[in-house]
Amino acid sequence: MRRVIYVILISVLILGLAKACIRRDIPESAAVRNNIRAEKEITFPADRKNVTVNGIDYLESQAPIGTFGGTFTASTIGEGPKTFNPFNSKDNISTALSEIMYDGLLTTHPVTGQPIPKLAKSFSVSDDGKEYTINLRHGVKWSDGKPITADDVVFTWRDIILAGLGNTSIRDSIIVDGKLPTVHKIDDYTVKFVTPEPFAPFIRMLSSPIAPKHVFEPAVKKGSRYFDTFLSTNTKPQDFVISGAFKIKEYVPAQRVVYERNPNYYMINKNGEKLPYLDKLVYLIVGDLNNEVLKFEAKELDIINLQGSKVARYKAMEPHSDFTIYNLGPNTGTIYLSMNLNNRKNDKGNFYVDPKKQAWFNDVNFRKAVDYAIDRKNIVLNIANGIGEPLFTAESLNSIFLNKNLKPYDKDLNKSRELLKKSGFHLDKQGKLYDKFNNRVEFDLLTNAGNTEREAIGVMIKQDLEDLGMKVNFKPIEFNSLVNKLVNTLDWDMVLMGFTGSPLEPNGGKNVMMSDGTLHVYNMRPEKDKNSPRYDFEKKIDELFIKGALATKFEDRKKYYDEYQKIIYDEKPFIYIYSPTVIVAIRNKFKNVFPTSLGGATYNIEEIYTGE
Repeated sequence: MRRVIYVILISVLILGLAKACIRRDIPESAAVRNNIRAEKEITFPADRKNVTVNGIDYLESQAPIGTFGGTFTASTIGEGPKTFNPFNSKDNISTALSEIMYDGLLTTHPVTGQPIPKLAKSFSVSDDGKEYTINLRHGVKWSDGKPITADDVVFTWRDIILAGLGNTSIRDSIIVDGKLPTVHKIDDYTVKFVTPEPFAPFIRMLSSPIAPKHVFEPAVKKGSRYFDTFLSTNTKPQDFVISGAFKIKEYVPAQRVVYERNPNYYMINKNGEKLPYLDKLVYLIVGDLNNEVLKFEAKELDIINLQGSKVARYKAMEPHSDFTIYNLGPNTGTIYLSMNLNNRKNDKGNFYVDPKKQAWFNDVNFRKAVDYAIDRKNIVLNIANGIGEPLFTAESLNSIFLNKNLKPYDKDLNKSRELLKKSGFHLDKQGKLYDKFNNRVEFDLLTNAGNTEREAIGVMIKQDLEDLGMKVNFKPIEFNSLVNKLVNTLDWDMVLMGFTGSPLEPNGGKNVMMSDGTLHVYNMRPEKDKNSPRYDFEKKIDELFIKGALATKFEDRKKYYDEYQKIIYDEKPFIYIYSPTVIVAIRNKFKNVFPTSLGGATYNIEEIYTGE
């Protein structure tokens, strides 16, 4: 899930965050043991700047001059992308691989977290916080040579995003009191957005991709059903018209996605030469994490995110290898366990969830008992080799909105048994758990197959819960089948999954936390159920997210987001497991590599080059 990042923060707060992110290490014992390079050792180049050459407004890189040519090969887990249309993508893989080709008006500074121009040359916000004026770059072109203008921006926002085509997550995130922002063309290179009320998160939504009107408009006119299949994985590479640094060249299902450099890209180096440096960017579809490791060690990959269990070995190899290991600090996402709290019926009149399981899952004592049974410290030690921290909050450990008053706790089976007893659960002579109606407590626990980290966590959680007498059927299944269960058929019991996130903006998780959200996993509401009753804690979270988005002062927003985290902490619709530390290994032959917590390892792929 993609989250948005909040911008209206005072400079001191932003700079303080940047320093915290740069200096944040993995847990002390692991950091000392493994001596992993942290971000504070990296010397970053000056910020990119605008330059005008022959009437064209370029974005000029301030990184060292590199050499042209070469290929950078990364990887992706699972079965590969389901679409290359960034407005249709509903999974992280499809989103990441499609957005390579389509830039947004703004992006995020990889160190400070501030919004900075990308397709836009500059931007401004009115004093009342409701008007956003975007000045586009003059002379910048799509990959087919046609100019990128205000018409493309207005079309993208008015006819795709605000019209609700494809994935509506962006649209859902910017509704204010039932109203949407408006977008207006001022002239060919100026656009104005107006929000109904001052809306703190909106500026970061302007990082959303911009579509070429002359390519997308015919698909839009054919309606939503056609649009949902537009730019599918069957589309011919020559049919893509893009603004990003790389354009798709080849897609081989279940094997690889190959991109080639866009010769019309609007970034240049200090010599005035057009970037990117690389000729190709390749993503191998590796299936699972073990296969990813094998491919990296066979030198088929140039970068890998290391699981904690692999870090010590790779650190020992590093002095005699061709790669460098970087510590990017706590993962900005969250790994969680959730139960299906849906108590409604499907179109056939059958309950989505077995009524006896509904009674368990909707009992907060049951959810808390599960929570207290999980040995997070053991998971961190055995799965992450100690490189990570237990997680108890809906915001990640490096979030500026983290509620630090929510204290961690250890596994406590006695506490779990006490909570179960309160709700009438009991053990038989063989130690098997039954509810007050003498139903055996048995359910399925799902996760996505191929993610060996989650599979290993699932095995440990299964054992933890079986210590309480529960029977847990742990079933890793194919990712798309799992997503279909979570958001469409709704026929699941318990799931172990993860959300991506941002340490700067909780509102990006609105579609997860709000009761009508498109990823409100624990109680998904199909269109026919949108007006179904809410649990009291769902209503309260809805209210807090609305207030948090409309508040403009950090202190006020922090208060609302602290409270929503407290509700999740108490009610347990999501039970958070642990926060891994992001450890990345990158081949030494690549230069201009400046990893950060906020940007990741290859946010500046346009500037990266091979030094061989």
